[in-house]
Amino acid sequence: MKERIVITIARQYGSGGRTIAKMLSEKMGIHYYDKELMKLASEESGINEALFVSADEKIKSTRLFKIAHNIYQGELIPPESDDFVSTQNLFNYQAKIIKQLAMEESCVIVGRCADFILKDYDNVLSVFIHAPHEYCMEQAALKQPTLSPRELEKFIFKTDKHKAEYYKYYTGREWTDARNYDLCLDSSKLGFERCVEEIISYIGVRFR
Repeated sequence: MKERIVITIARQYGSGGRTIAKMLSEKMGIHYYDKELMKLASEESGINEALFVSADEKIKSTRLFKIAHNIYQGELIPPESDDFVSTQNLFNYQAKIIKQLAMEESCVIVGRCADFILKDYDNVLSVFIHAPHEYCMEQAALKQPTLSPRELEKFIFKTDKHKAEYYKYYTGREWTDARNYDLCLDSSKLGFERCVEEIISYIGVRFR
């Protein structure tokens, strides 16, 4: 692929968004980035990778995170600051890696508010994968077979609620607002393969 094209994928839990992202990367022959971003950010910053991994759990339990905004502006906090290993700066370094990737290679990036971080980049296509609750329950049950239907419903609700809060905290936007994305696909109607095909077709139209 001569032109660098980055596809960011946000997804509801159980919609198959991560699977679609992996299938897309394989189909296009480009790299897939998800949790690997934390490792790259750790290497870039010198901050222990375990802090990046634990940051999400810390954020989930912080009430301030749920009611406040700390919209990403692109800055990095220097090592001499007491806030160098703050959750904000951990996000900043992941954002730095995402920007570097967008300038260096074609790739698929899952989550991490990548659509917002790269909103001013011309070579980026942002996608949101969603599906009805019943479909998400069916798909989630395949990955969480030990959970009862009631437990699974609570798990899905909690997971998506955290994604929405995380997104709003760092972007000031609503996670499920279609206006934030170039393309929104219902995986229950299209299936995973067709979602991949539609994304590639859109790329063909958008980046001739």
